[in-house]
Amino acid sequence: MPDAIAGVTTLNAEGLIELAERLPGLVVIDSRMAVDRRQGYIQGSISLPDTQTACATLGDFIATLDTPVLFYCNGVKCGRSVIAIRIAQGCGYRRLYWFRGGFEEWKQKDYPFLRQ
Repeated sequence: MPDAIAGVTTLNAEGLIELAERLPGLVVIDSRMAVDRRQGYIQGSISLPDTQTACATLGDFIATLDTPVLFYCNGVKCGRSVIAIRIAQGCGYRRLYWFRGGFEEWKQKDYPFLRQ
């Protein structure tokens, strides 16, 4: 797992909260598989596994190439959000954010989450 992705802002859990407060149009994409999402997810996130991420599916949820979009998965050992971000970059999305610690960090810090 990389420490950073070129052209993408890397955030921790607190950074995600701050960004969501500052950018009400932020789209949060959960890149995990459905089986992982059933264990819990960040409220307001959209389920779009990396295996289903493509320019067309991203366009279903993201209004413009300038819309801020944050991706997360299970944490530093999960590469799904990295794959999804690279696809988004290839589609031309410009305001990309990565919650590197992912759902694992979110739970460890006792932030609220939902279950399906």
